[in-house]
Amino acid sequence: MANLAKRATVYFDPVMHTALRHKSLETSRSLSEIVNDAVRQALAEDAEDLAAFAERVHEPLVSYEDLLKELKADGRI
Repeated sequence: MANLAKRATVYFDPVMHTALRHKSLETSRSLSEIVNDAVRQALAEDAEDLAAFAERVHEPLVSYEDLLKELKADGRI
């Protein structure tokens, strides 16, 4: 099976690069695996956020001022 991975050049802050190299050694994983997992997790979180926004798209908008008034009226602040 052919390797379908794509190569990209990424520049890390020197301290970040050192931390990634240490993590790689401690976990016996390549830098690519660590970075791919981190990016995958970040994209999954973004997808969850977008799904939540999509679910709530028809909810009425509430201004900040109205929200403050409601919280004060309810005794929550």
